[in-house]
Amino acid sequence: MKMQWMFLLGIVFAILVSIFAVINVDPVSVNYMFGETDFPLILVILGSVLMGGIIVGSIGSVKIFTLKRRVKQLEKEHPEDVLPVEVKE
Repeated sequence: MKMQWMFLLGIVFAILVSIFAVINVDPVSVNYMFGETDFPLILVILGSVLMGGIIVGSIGSVKIFTLKRRVKQLEKEHPEDVLPVEVKE
């Protein structure tokens, strides 16, 4: 049930960002360290959301990977504490 709420909140957030981005289509000046260029604000907003999602996803993936590695390590250290897994067919 928690995943369904997360999915629905993700969809609502995506819709809100899309509406906000479509409303703001004026060109803006983007300053880089080596230059300056003009982009439509919609691309700046969507690019920022995409980069934020990639960063959060990467941090979450690293966290999951380290937790799985820790679980395997603990299972090797204490095999008597591991519960057998039943496979349903």
